[in-house]
Amino acid sequence: MRAVDAVVIGAGMAGASVAAHLAEHRRVVLVEAEERAGYHSTGRSAALFTEIYGNEAIRALTRASRAFLSTPPPGFTAGSLLRPRGCLFIATPAQLELLERFAALPDVAPATHPISREEAERRCPVLRPGYVAAALFEPDSADIDVQALHQGYLRLFRARGGELLTAAPVNGLDRVAGGWSVRAGGESLRTPLLVNAAGAWADEIAARAGVAPLGLTPMRRTALLIEPPPGIAVADWPFVNDIEELFYFKPEAGLLFISPADETPVAPGDAQPEEWDVAVAVERIENATTLHIERLKARWAGLRTFAPDRSPVVGFAPDAPGFFWLAGQGGYGIQTAPALSRLAAALALENPVPPDLLAGGLRIDLLAPGRPMRSLPAD
Repeated sequence: MRAVDAVVIGAGMAGASVAAHLAEHRRVVLVEAEERAGYHSTGRSAALFTEIYGNEAIRALTRASRAFLSTPPPGFTAGSLLRPRGCLFIATPAQLELLERFAALPDVAPATHPISREEAERRCPVLRPGYVAAALFEPDSADIDVQALHQGYLRLFRARGGELLTAAPVNGLDRVAGGWSVRAGGESLRTPLLVNAAGAWADEIAARAGVAPLGLTPMRRTALLIEPPPGIAVADWPFVNDIEELFYFKPEAGLLFISPADETPVAPGDAQPEEWDVAVAVERIENATTLHIERLKARWAGLRTFAPDRSPVVGFAPDAPGFFWLAGQGGYGIQTAPALSRLAAALALENPVPPDLLAGGLRIDLLAPGRPMRSLPAD
């Protein structure tokens, strides 16, 4: 059995980013069940950076992540991580009250401004005339280059001496004197610090370790790619989001990325799109726009895993010394990764929380594993 300082389970965005920070101070092994890192949720994300998406904890983490995403450290990536992409929130006449309440929120109001129906249709010419009654525009949102961000963290992890094990599913977890015994693939590891960043499988990993699960729920989200109308340039269109998040769409590499924003509870696994959700996406987009969708270029589904209160869970398990939770990022794990990974590494190493995270309004108690996790409706 090989002794290391920390084992991180799951090499998606959460695991890769926290492992990169831990490796600056400790000998770290990052364990991934799949043959490549980021196969599930990380590799299937729409990846929009917006500071007004999600609940209070998510918004604070997103604000604290902007500086890193805007100006990554030298050598982290060859290009930019962010590409400007304004976000357009639209409402039908029946949704006007909801749009007004959203626009009045203290951290939404300064980041957005109302625009007319005519302006919304100018910014996105396929919106069906008369469908939009009012709209809100967020100018500072942006697309995130998910692969560049994820690979940047993996490169940083390796540069700091970290070891990545792929095709190494965890097949044994036991408490031992001074920590944990981990059997993954053909490796047997002993560590005082076990970080559970296993995404949709985080509760299963906890159960194998004899740790009380959190009640995490993986939810399937469907995504489709379609051709834009012939002869129409779409690259500069905004991300268009129904205010109830019944659907959204945005440009994607010359095509249009569309989703019905579905959240269907499913067991952890390799998520696949269901025909019903595909049909719902097509119907909602055709109802709101002049698009006529005859053929799909691609379809897929990803998993977004939520705690009951829809905030991430970050911290040591109250019932298991050395077992550290980093789970429940939901649909916000990409845009919050820079701040969340720094926070997780500080807590895992029992260091002070970085002052800039606290200065941005982050409340650690909203993320602690032992907090009351009352179920809340989707944002």
